[in-house]
Amino acid sequence: MITTLNKIRSHSPCKEGWETLLRYLGKTQADDEPLPLEAVLDAIGLDDALWCLRAVEGHDREIRLYGVWCARQVEHLMDPRSITMLGFAESYTRGKASAEELVAARNEWAASPEPWAAGQSTASWAAAWAATLSAGMSEMSVARAAASVAAKAVSAWAREASARARCAASAPLIASSWSAAREAAREAQATEFRRMCREGYP
Repeated sequence: MITTLNKIRSHSPCKEGWETLLRYLGKTQADDEPLPLEAVLDAIGLDDALWCLRAVEGHDREIRLYGVWCARQVEHLMDPRSITMLGFAESYTRGKASAEELVAARNEWAASPEPWAAGQSTASWAAAWAATLSAGMSEMSVARAAASVAAKAVSAWAREASARARCAASAPLIASSWSAAREAAREAQATEFRRMCREGYP
């Protein structure tokens, strides 16, 4: 999975990230030399690598399935409707479910009074974003949605860890658990991002 500096620049990257990437590559200006996404990950980290997915062409399916993978990591925190919707999102992306089935699952999720009354869990919002990924979207929108899925999944992972820590009624423990969980989640996402770039999805 590759892009180029010129493609990245065309999307107006932030100054700090852009300059860091150039320094990492030993360059002073953009060019059209093929740039592996893994190199972007190594240079500026996962958040910016996810942002740069908007500068990648022809890999929408992989990006969508990466979003589904991120949501799957917190599936155990989702309500049944969200799990069903996430399943349809993956099946639709793989060509095994119709757009109508996915839309029906999303409508059922949105119309459910119980999750909305509870404010919807962060994990369930990750599933909702993953379902959005499976609808017709521009490449830039797909990249943005994938980043949103990843962020919601990290947040859900951290919330679960801090909730467990509250049993000890210790603020430092809660804070450290939150931080450790976020770091572990991001590391797992970065590892999967690297695998996606190298191998794609069957």
